[in-house]
Amino acid sequence: MWIINAFLSAFFAGLTSILSKIGLEDLSSHYVTALRTTVVLLFTWLMYFITGSSLAGLTPYHLFFIILSGIATGMSWLCYYRALSLGDVSQVVPIDKLSTFLTMIFAFIIFHEAITWLKIVCILIMFLGTYLMQKRTHYVDNKDSKWLIYAITSAIFASFTSILAKIGIQNVDSQTVTAIRTIVVVIMAWLVVGVTKSYQPLKQLKKRQVGAIVFSAIATGMSWLCYFAALKDGPASIVVPIDKLSIVVSILFASFVLHEKQNIKTIFGLICIVASTLLLLIA
Repeated sequence: MWIINAFLSAFFAGLTSILSKIGLEDLSSHYVTALRTTVVLLFTWLMYFITGSSLAGLTPYHLFFIILSGIATGMSWLCYYRALSLGDVSQVVPIDKLSTFLTMIFAFIIFHEAITWLKIVCILIMFLGTYLMQKRTHYVDNKDSKWLIYAITSAIFASFTSILAKIGIQNVDSQTVTAIRTIVVVIMAWLVVGVTKSYQPLKQLKKRQVGAIVFSAIATGMSWLCYFAALKDGPASIVVPIDKLSIVVSILFASFVLHEKQNIKTIFGLICIVASTLLLLIA
């Protein structure tokens, strides 16, 4: 079941990137992140009560790591959606997926998950695929490359998110973990909006933007619920790479919905990432 949850997480995460890109038009990325996370908060707590989840098994130790995971998620999101606002989906998503390598390395070291030559080969193929998918851009000045800095920072915090959550989720209901983490992310997101003074009246939002933000938030909520359910029962070194298959959904939607052009290297890189991830299931 954790494998199914991991693939569902990837699908919904892929939808999130595209819907968020649409919702970012003419809006501060910080403000959009705060709005999205607020909707996610409502969604996750609604699911919490519908499914009859409880706080059983939650200790101060677990709570500490869940909060840290939430902070890492908030930082990752803020950097990720800032990167999306500055660059193309096809540029940002592959860089963000570098978190896969860091997470797998941490999983081997911290959780002593089995490491084999096949897993090492898979990691190398993923890295090659990510490299090939990165479009070459001629930067006129530092401003043109800011999206890259934000994307790399997002990947680093995303890897921390998975490891910290894996520690905090043990013996605790996964939906409870998701609901608690979302509270932390919401607080962080709105603090950033306040500091950057990026708040805008809701009445100024276009219907298209509101719809994109709401649906992207629901997709995020579904992705999180599936992801942490998978992470609780499955090894992080496999769950995380499967979740990163969201790149397939993101690239396909970027091509057909946002009309972003893909070259041969991008397609080959995508094939490398998918093939190496599927190989991990038998590694």
